[in-house]
Amino acid sequence: MKQSAGLLLYRRPTRADVEVLLVHPGGPFWARKDEHAWSIPKGEYLADEDPLAAARREFAEETGYAPDGTPWDLGSVKASDKVIHVWALEGDWDPSALVSNDFEMEWPPRSGRRATFPEVDRAAWFDLATARVKIHKNQFVFLDRFARALDGH
Repeated sequence: MKQSAGLLLYRRPTRADVEVLLVHPGGPFWARKDEHAWSIPKGEYLADEDPLAAARREFAEETGYAPDGTPWDLGSVKASDKVIHVWALEGDWDPSALVSNDFEMEWPPRSGRRATFPEVDRAAWFDLATARVKIHKNQFVFLDRFARALDGH
């Protein structure tokens, strides 16, 4: 089974508020999708790789930013054909500085032509209520775990 790891970056703009950073996948399939299309920055890793190191690497590859600090474990969830593991990490970053890796695919389909697209086409901060509307349904559980554990961190 495939393994995926990610970092849920969060910030506290005021004492009472908290926001999480989500990314929107690039490419033509996601271009017009918004609700339940956003994701925690994450990616696959190999069995011999440390999952937290993979989460940090994937965050940097998808955003161009490598946050510092000690993350806390939000556990894992099985989603379709993979297991996703996520850590929460407090930090701040300006999404307008987004620099994402690219991927290549045949586009349009069956055209024989290759096109390059960013892995992530945008990033944004969301309060938890909005994040629940934006985030992919198989990642809801991480927002719930984060909200429950937030007071202890």
